Amino acid sequence: MREDTDQGTEAAATKKSILRAEGFSCPSCVSKIEKQLETVDGVRSVKVSFATSKIEVQHDPAVQVEALVEQVAKAGYKSRPSAF
Repeated sequence: MREDTDQGTEAAATKKSILRAEGFSCPSCVSKIEKQLETVDGVRSVKVSFATSKIEVQHDPAVQVEALVEQVAKAGYKSRPSAF
């Protein structure tokens, strides 16, 4: 029972940020961005769509969106926060 409570707390403490990326030229770009974002402490999951240039990141609330944008830049791409 305690295990369920911990999972509920973890889910409630997770924030979803959406970024739009520029400069995708091939599907391998997706993997490069995902791997770079996964190096950030507090990032729980990353989903990158090549077709829409959309990056969805589930992370701890302490992780700032600016830090995610910086990591995408380290992978060689520009990105910006997006509402959808």
